[in-house]
Amino acid sequence: MESQDIKPFDPKDEQLIENKNLSLFEALLPIFLLIGILGYNVYAYGDSATSGPNQFALIIGAAIAAIVGFRNKVSYGAMMEDISKNVKSTSGAILILLMVGALSGTWLLSGVIPTMIYYGLQILHPAIFLPACLVICAVISIATGSSWTTSATVGIALIGIGSTIGMPLGMVAGAVVSGAYFGDKLSPLSDTTNLAPAMAGTDLFTHIRYMTLTTVPTMILSLILFIFLGLAQTTNGGGDTAETLSSIKETFNISPWLFLVPGIVIFLIVKKTEPLIALLIGTLLGGVFALVFQPELVAKIGGSDKLSFISGYRGVMNAITVETSIETTNEMLSNLFSSKGMKGMLGTIWLILCAMVFGGVMEAIGALTRITDSLLKLFHTTLGLFASTVASCLALNLTASDQYLAIVVPGKMFAKAYKDKGLAPENLSRTLEDSGTVTSVLIPWNTCGAYQAGVLGVSTWAYLPYAFFNIISPFMTLLFAAFNIKIKQLTSK
Repeated sequence: MESQDIKPFDPKDEQLIENKNLSLFEALLPIFLLIGILGYNVYAYGDSATSGPNQFALIIGAAIAAIVGFRNKVSYGAMMEDISKNVKSTSGAILILLMVGALSGTWLLSGVIPTMIYYGLQILHPAIFLPACLVICAVISIATGSSWTTSATVGIALIGIGSTIGMPLGMVAGAVVSGAYFGDKLSPLSDTTNLAPAMAGTDLFTHIRYMTLTTVPTMILSLILFIFLGLAQTTNGGGDTAETLSSIKETFNISPWLFLVPGIVIFLIVKKTEPLIALLIGTLLGGVFALVFQPELVAKIGGSDKLSFISGYRGVMNAITVETSIETTNEMLSNLFSSKGMKGMLGTIWLILCAMVFGGVMEAIGALTRITDSLLKLFHTTLGLFASTVASCLALNLTASDQYLAIVVPGKMFAKAYKDKGLAPENLSRTLEDSGTVTSVLIPWNTCGAYQAGVLGVSTWAYLPYAFFNIISPFMTLLFAAFNIKIKQLTSK
């Protein structure tokens, strides 16, 4: 889960569970069966697969893993203990998700999001929109250290602008995610950027400097791809903009003062305020600004023609908790200007909880360690070591559904192997970030993938082909290893 997220325990204290009785086939069996069920769910349900079928598939996967565990003398109590620990570890993420739902509601009702869209439509030409999304999100994410906060603030507004000009939302979300994760990787405020060097045995700024060697070229490639992709798109940004701007202004009281709300939230994050606190303050400010700038809309959402204490309270509370829709003279905008509040995040939370059940059982039976250990023994060259690290991070993002475990487990397992090869620890820390951090968002049932899909309103499958930065990153680190580019060796002191 990217940056500054609340964790009830220190990921560095994660204990690796080994089960020597477990074979590699048994460790992989639940994964193969789960992937098969998930794949069929996508075929049968399409984007609706995450509305329930995938959640139950994860429970089935956990049941299969439990059967494997029982065969290998792992107790029911041990499995439940790991499930409990995994579910507890997501408590911060769940609270943040609920608060993001609340924030999106008050920011819609107050006119914050419509104002960002209004001015954005006048500034961001369709031809440069995708690369602009990438750069904007990268800057915000570096400043805040949080890809989650970036998506929940400017990301939502950029999705709205993209929808208005007719840009495919999968592409827009891919640009948002790519930019957000660039900043999340390089910002010293990011928790994963601090966690990776701690696991590998190097210091933060050595890790960041070494990581720029692969991260900057990956970002440049991503920017070039989005430039070409943007130029190739045919949008309706030209003729319909004036009508759209007029419709927004007829519905909302548009004012530059509304930028104060996201500005304050970003400032708080930069000042290292906990994200949950910053988002709560942003939600409350959104409610206050709604009463000041959009009194008629608040009264209407509150079930009255005139603003009063009761209708004002009901209007703001409805925006925070349940689905809210603002009607406009433009049908497309009416569909865009809707928020599901905290209630709308429950499906994503449901998915995360089921994923944690599967990950907890896989961890308890020793499957995660067994898979990683097998990958460690598979290769003996320097490239093989890097490749096995990348594969381990991907496997853990797929199975444990948690970005932290995708950094912690390989970090602990591979630290000695890198040292034995005479490789400096920053090689490992960089590889953990290039593969563990960025690929988590590409997996629908991973906490990161579920979060981004829920917040941006675009399915993981839709934005995955366009999350260029996240896709290229693990290949870039392998390219450097294959050609021995900037592979730092241990030096004798």
